[in-house]
Amino acid sequence: MQGHNLLFLIGLLSLILAGCASQPARLPQVDAETEPEAAAAPMLNASDRASKVAMQALAYLGTPYRTGGLSPRTGFDCSGLVAYVYREGAGLTLPRNTLDLSQQGEPIQRDALRAGDLVFYNTQRRAYSHVGIYLGEDRFIHAPSSGGEVRVENLRADYWVRRYSGARRVIGPPS
Repeated sequence: MQGHNLLFLIGLLSLILAGCASQPARLPQVDAETEPEAAAAPMLNASDRASKVAMQALAYLGTPYRTGGLSPRTGFDCSGLVAYVYREGAGLTLPRNTLDLSQQGEPIQRDALRAGDLVFYNTQRRAYSHVGIYLGEDRFIHAPSSGGEVRVENLRADYWVRRYSGARRVIGPPS
């Protein structure tokens, strides 16, 4: 009888361990119209004012989205995050809507982006309807949408590539 119990325990243990060694379940394909998952933040070197702005923005990762939100205490919308970070990190007062923000500073090409630059997207069927702050290494930070929170995204994700409206440099290169 003890031999049967031992055999039963060995068999049960084998089944449990086999489950741990099985192939992981495949994740479903993500719809190209759905925002991609958040990306990891890049390494930043805060040697200039624009990089310091980018680092300041990272302090608000996880802050809830709130329409019209202007502070980490109440939450942010996309332009509220940009305005707050630039005011606190660089002492600059920027407009509170994306269209006005898209007229600030100098336009720059995507391949010339530097940490602290503003990146704009068409997320509401109109250009410049969404804004984020470029961090470097093809990453930007933004307050995505209702129910979301401030997070880092990959600039090269298909969702963002198809919606890209342009970029602006508000803080010039270091002298």
